[in-house]
Amino acid sequence: MPVRQLPEQVVNRIAAGEVVERPASVVKELVENAIDAGASRIDIFTDGGGRRRIGITDDGDGMTSGDLALAVDRHATSKLDDEDLLRIRTLGFRGEALPSIGAVAKLGITTRHVSEPHAWSLSVEGGEKSAIVPAALSQGTRVEVSDLFYATPARLKFLKTDRTEAEAIREVVRRLAMARPDVAFTLSGEERAPVTWAAALPGAAGRLTRLGDILGSDFRGSAIEVRSEREGVVVEGFAAAPSLTRANALGQYLFVNGRPVRDKLIIGAVRAAYSDYLPRDRHPVVALFVTLDSAEVDANVHPAKTEVRFRNAGLVRALIVHALKDGLAREGKRTAANSDGAALASFRPSFAPRANWDWRRSPAYPTGPLPSFDGSAVSAFAEPGQAAFDVGTPTADVRFQETPSADLLDRPLGAARTQIHETYIVSQTRDGLVVVDQHAAHERIVYEKLKASLARNGVQRQLLLIPEIVELDEATVERLIARAEELASFGLAIESFGPGAVAVRETPSLLGKTNAASLLRDLAEHMAEWDEALPLERRLMHVAATMACHGSVRAGRRLKPEEMNALLREMEDTPNSGQCNHGRPTYVELKLADIEKLFGRR
Repeated sequence: MPVRQLPEQVVNRIAAGEVVERPASVVKELVENAIDAGASRIDIFTDGGGRRRIGITDDGDGMTSGDLALAVDRHATSKLDDEDLLRIRTLGFRGEALPSIGAVAKLGITTRHVSEPHAWSLSVEGGEKSAIVPAALSQGTRVEVSDLFYATPARLKFLKTDRTEAEAIREVVRRLAMARPDVAFTLSGEERAPVTWAAALPGAAGRLTRLGDILGSDFRGSAIEVRSEREGVVVEGFAAAPSLTRANALGQYLFVNGRPVRDKLIIGAVRAAYSDYLPRDRHPVVALFVTLDSAEVDANVHPAKTEVRFRNAGLVRALIVHALKDGLAREGKRTAANSDGAALASFRPSFAPRANWDWRRSPAYPTGPLPSFDGSAVSAFAEPGQAAFDVGTPTADVRFQETPSADLLDRPLGAARTQIHETYIVSQTRDGLVVVDQHAAHERIVYEKLKASLARNGVQRQLLLIPEIVELDEATVERLIARAEELASFGLAIESFGPGAVAVRETPSLLGKTNAASLLRDLAEHMAEWDEALPLERRLMHVAATMACHGSVRAGRRLKPEEMNALLREMEDTPNSGQCNHGRPTYVELKLADIEKLFGRR
């Protein structure tokens, strides 16, 4: 077959296939154009999931009649001052959006520039451009797209349901609204009530307001401000406390120079930063904004501009990890109960009388005349009624202790007053009470001590007089022996003892007496999930976390008052003590005002 030049219409449709994947792609390109035009308000309307109609109206600079004529031609753009593609400061720059949309849909543009006496209108249908005619519009630009993909019917088969396409459009607008809190957005259509995000004030407070409006009040209540800067690269934004997690990584947003992008870089960096705080199957919610010289990032690596390439990706990743770790360490004592009111919401009255309930008909209420309350009145109550008031003798758990000292009450976690179910410590503060999970709290303490000891001069070991022999299956033994050097760095010295056994000769002194068999089995299970690409540091931290769990005060162990207070003081001095290293909260705090609300005192 001879080589031939493709017709212009076919060329445009091929280009449209790269730029316009679905209705959400059209919305993204048109809203980005409005932002680049300096709009302070953008209204988006869609119908039929964007398939039947898309309307974008903005109050930006608009275009002159001459610019409008060129705007629908391929590779015509007002966003590049020169031919330098390494310094792109706008969201759009290729000049392909409008001609690509016009090649596969019916496109109408009405626009007015401040220098023009009136607006101008132009339409494109299946790639055919109409003449420019005068129109009515006070300011900015209005773009109408209808019958999307009518010129390429095969593409319609690949679109999903109207609801799914409408949700994709909503997600695109959400990301652009997060990137530009200074711009007001309204999204309407699809038989839904309009959603409006008002323009926010500049600065971190305004950014958090916009993020809270989009990601929800839970995010706003648990958001931690993060920031890191080095070599002209700035990473800033907000990260949710470990109490707010998702089942997937879709709640992680990255913006580079104001451009929403999807990048695997952020997923790996966020996972590394949160590794000490969350279970393996949970993901945090973060919104990070990277600002750097446009020459240090390539935005021209994907036709839809959803991916970027950094010149120094390692620096960006390191800054993301540092910013998140610094923010989490600063707010390390925040837990689920302390950030979103979950604990308070879980309390419910155990008994609520019905509106028509007559207390005089209660079985415990005496029949006959009311007694006088002179001390003999108790005898007038029936026997079942007396039993209801018999609370029995106090248990050993709740009898101690004397009035706590004022200095302990003023400490962040207060003074220990009792232990419940040999698992939870209840302490009193100056303005409330704190309930502590003793195992989770001590687990974090041991874990942080292990990390500090390793960083300082290695973990102190204790030599076993008689090596402990642990029998395991051969595959598990091989897995453990292969990692013997890494385990030794944490003071756990093991060696092979035949095909199905391991000899434990040394254990970390910090753990005290530990169950070596259970510890080795847990370590082997974690190692089975390790990828060889996992950095050594992360593998060591997994080992430390497992050891900390086995070396902690177990639930069910009765503690003395001085032991409880010692645990509270260590928690106050330990970084990240708000969560154990599995991501669970270590304590719940209730303010006195909240307790009074529960009992109707406020």
